[in-house]
Amino acid sequence: MRMYDLIMKKRNGRALSKDEIDYIISEYTRDNLPDYQMSALAMAIYFRGMTPEETANLTMAMARSGDMMDLASIKGIKVDKHSTGGVADTTTLVLAPMVAACGAPVAKMSGRGLGHTGGTIDKLESIPGMRLELTEEEFIDKVNKCGLAIMGQTKNLTPADKKLYALRDVTATVDSIPLIASSVMSKKIAAGADGIVLDVKVGRGAFMKDIESAKELARLMVDIGASVGRKTVAHITNMDQPLGLAIGNSLEIIEAIDVLKGRGSKDLLEVCMALGADMLKIAGVAGDDEEAKALLKDALDSGRALQRFRDFIKSQGGDERVVDDISLLPRAKFVEQWVADRNIYIRDLMALDLGLVAMRLGAGREKKEDRIDFSVGIMLGGKVGDMIKKGKPIATIYANDKSKMEWAAGEIKKYILLSDEPVSRPTLIYMRLSQ
Repeated sequence: MRMYDLIMKKRNGRALSKDEIDYIISEYTRDNLPDYQMSALAMAIYFRGMTPEETANLTMAMARSGDMMDLASIKGIKVDKHSTGGVADTTTLVLAPMVAACGAPVAKMSGRGLGHTGGTIDKLESIPGMRLELTEEEFIDKVNKCGLAIMGQTKNLTPADKKLYALRDVTATVDSIPLIASSVMSKKIAAGADGIVLDVKVGRGAFMKDIESAKELARLMVDIGASVGRKTVAHITNMDQPLGLAIGNSLEIIEAIDVLKGRGSKDLLEVCMALGADMLKIAGVAGDDEEAKALLKDALDSGRALQRFRDFIKSQGGDERVVDDISLLPRAKFVEQWVADRNIYIRDLMALDLGLVAMRLGAGREKKEDRIDFSVGIMLGGKVGDMIKKGKPIATIYANDKSKMEWAAGEIKKYILLSDEPVSRPTLIYMRLSQ
């Protein structure tokens, strides 16, 4: 085979065979194909697309390009959850202990944040002592003992995807639905889950900007999962505004603890309940939505979900005292509140822009090598439709640089829009897709 011929074939709109895709991924992973040829192929895919069969073959070729985790020694049906990325998306930190407390094992491999989207590993690393780099044996042992473990992606998991994603990031080919789907699903399949629940974000703060594109991506990922024997469900959720109230790493740990204590963001909890219900049904713990949500509610109300979060932190070397004493988490030097001068409603929260402000405070990365400041970020006083009472904070900024704090204080007023009149709450969960 010649890469030149395969690029031309895709450029002309023809489908690549399984053998051709296997050849491309194998040769590229072994550095036998130059980046300029792979870039040309990615651009051809961007414009010409891929058939569902091609996308499934690309997914499996990337999944098999490195290690495939074997989780068979973990008791029970393992269900993974993946979000396509957003702002104040703290679902894993709330959802994982809730599901584990209901008796379903949670063996989750998570990533770091880049740009305006936060990463679960970064958030957890704000807990003193937390260890997220685990061997496969340690990972399995911790799930069997605690019911829950979260680790960073191993170096040799889907190396083809790592190489291809880095290339897409600098060649304007990130937002290709077949390439997004194969990237997400290759990692989930290689991570060894029996079932997969997807949270596909749509809106201003997400990769997918409109419902139809999000639906196309969700349907494709569900079909890929089915084609390789993984029970897969997708929810399409709103990312026009931040999901939770906290934007920033230690702030999101605090919000997760609040939700597990029965306080915090109602939107965050609603998404966790929807995703968690499907995780419990796929794991065989619950028979239907009503039973699943009753189990999740009981795990919260009884305190078992909060205790599971404590146990999980301790199991991975972290200081579990943070659950009861948030002052042990990293704290910013400077705090500034934007206080309501009258009773006022929140009319709009621009997710992407608020995420970028938090990133420039130090809560996220512009480049992969940037260091995270765990203590900085933004805490919102409410969500769209909420009334902020006079004297209460509309938003609070946490910073370690006074000039950055002053800049952010002016900047957020462009992206948090207010109204004297009541505002209706936007739809949070648009639809659910299954096999």
